[in-house]
Amino acid sequence: MHTQQIQQRFAHKVAVITGAAQGIGRRVAERMAAEGGRLVLVDRSELVHELADELAGVAEVLTLTADLEQAGDCQRVMAAAVERFGRLDILVNNVGGTIWAKPFEHYAENEIEAEVRRSLFPTLWCCHAALPQMLAQGSGAIVNVSSVATRGVNRVPYGAAKGGVNALTACLALETAERGIRVNATAPGGTEAPPRRIPRNAAEQSAQEKVWYQQIVDQTIDSSLMKRYGTIDEQAAAILFLASDEASYITGVTLPVGGGDLG
Repeated sequence: MHTQQIQQRFAHKVAVITGAAQGIGRRVAERMAAEGGRLVLVDRSELVHELADELAGVAEVLTLTADLEQAGDCQRVMAAAVERFGRLDILVNNVGGTIWAKPFEHYAENEIEAEVRRSLFPTLWCCHAALPQMLAQGSGAIVNVSSVATRGVNRVPYGAAKGGVNALTACLALETAERGIRVNATAPGGTEAPPRRIPRNAAEQSAQEKVWYQQIVDQTIDSSLMKRYGTIDEQAAAILFLASDEASYITGVTLPVGGGDLG
C-alpha cells in the first residue's frame, strides 16, 4: 500500500483547492481526499463538478465554479467554504499558467495584462479573501503554486507574474508567522500531464508559435539536472507536504520542484 493511502495528514482539515478541475490541482484534491481532508474545489470550468461524484464516499466535497481573477469571486468562495464547513485550514492556490509562448517583443499590451491577471491575481485575491478566517482561527496553511519559469525563455509576462507569487509568499509569511499562519510555495518545473480538456489558449498555434513553444520545452529539460519533466504526483507530493502539519516549522519558502532547476 502506498504511503499516501495509509496516512491521514488532513483528517478534519478544511481545504480550498483552486484550479481543481484538471492537472496538478485535481491530483492534489484526490490525494488530500484520500488522507481525510474536507474539500472545497474551485475552477472556472464546470468540469470541477465531476470531482464531487468521483470523491463521493471518500471525502466531504463542495465544488464551485468561479472566476478567481475577480476579487469578488474569491470572497464568495471563501465565504462558501466557511459556511459549509465552519473553518478554513488550508488554501492551495493552483490557478495560473502560460497563455502564450513567444519572445517578449511579440507580446501585445493586452496579452501582457492577461498573463499577469491569470497567474498573479487569483493567488493575490484568494490569499486576501482567506486571511480574515485564518487570522480569526489563529491558524492556517497557504500553499501557492509558482513556477521555475521565473528564469525561462518565451514567457516573460508569466515569469513576472510568478515572481510576484514568490514575493507575495515571502512577504505574507513575514506578516502572519507570529499569528499562526504558514505561507509557502512550490515552483514546478516541466510537468507531464494529460492533454488539457480546457485549453489556456483556444487559438491554434502557428508554425512559428510551435517553434517558440519547443524552445520552452528544450530549455526546461536542459535546466533540469535530471533532464526530464516531472510527474503530476511529484508536484502534488510537495504541495501536500507543505500544506500538512509535517511542515509546521516551514514558512516563507518557495520550494523548486524541477529536478534540480532552481528557477
